[in-house]
Amino acid sequence: MDRMTRRRIVLGALGAGFLAPRLLFAQAAKTPTVAVLFAGELDDDEPSVRPFFAQMARLGWFEGKNVVYDRHSGKGTRQYLATMASTAAGRVPDLIYATSASLAKAVLNETDSLPVVFTTMADPVAAGLVASLAKPGRNATGVYQVPGDAAAKRFQLVREAMPQLKRLGAVFDRAAPDYQSRKGAHERAARAAGLALVSAEFTNFEAIAKILAQFKRDGLIAAEMTPSFALIGRRLEVASLAARNGIALVAHRVEWAEAGAVLTYGVDIGESHRRAAGIADRILKGAKPAAVAIERPGRFELVINHRAALTLGIAIPKALLQRADRVIE
Repeated sequence: MDRMTRRRIVLGALGAGFLAPRLLFAQAAKTPTVAVLFAGELDDDEPSVRPFFAQMARLGWFEGKNVVYDRHSGKGTRQYLATMASTAAGRVPDLIYATSASLAKAVLNETDSLPVVFTTMADPVAAGLVASLAKPGRNATGVYQVPGDAAAKRFQLVREAMPQLKRLGAVFDRAAPDYQSRKGAHERAARAAGLALVSAEFTNFEAIAKILAQFKRDGLIAAEMTPSFALIGRRLEVASLAARNGIALVAHRVEWAEAGAVLTYGVDIGESHRRAAGIADRILKGAKPAAVAIERPGRFELVINHRAALTLGIAIPKALLQRADRVIE
């Protein structure tokens, strides 16, 4: 064997030794998994979360190629929360996306290490999800859909849509993370809009049918559905019960209008999901949730379900329909 041949063999061996760890690393690298938790049934909720998946794709995360989504349904049932959160965390995903404060809280009760990104209308500090908006300080961060004066604006829009309205029903979930503060905000907003708020509270979803039937007996023609895991998760059922009682629903998220509410006004949920995707992207690339500040979307949207209004005999003024961001015919 000549000197040149021996040299090639030695260099080849050295090269193989140098490349081996890289090859092993490439073989060991796994596709990250993102667990996505929905409040209601997947068929009902996934369409509203599409902006999250779409933004993730824009950021380079393609399902089935370099990211796996593990979807979990809350079925709109609070009793199922702990089981769902435990199942999702038990699979040890690289990140958990919780689409409500109740879902995020359930997950954080299960893990203090897995990264959690959330969207919420409840104050994440008051709800115990983070230490502060600027410095979350634990394994969770996300998007806070700050309601601001949305309730006051929504009630003004309701008065414009139904000028004859004097009293408005309001359904509050006692288990909502910010139940007390939310109730006070709605009462103040109603007074400012010249409406008498007729409040009803529930702890078990089964009470909703009785509440809406009582609203009908009391002569109410419209009711506000306040933020609630149980209500949003079973909104189609709520909308059906309301229609049966001739009650026009008013709410804070576009999903309610799609389910049959006459009018919704609140933070653009699509923007919230897109911002959450941006945060998820940063965390999957190495950022720590504890150091990622809570983001706050600023765009609000008015959606009117004209079809539902006509079914209830409500004539929405043309000027209001023209101002709506979206009209469902």
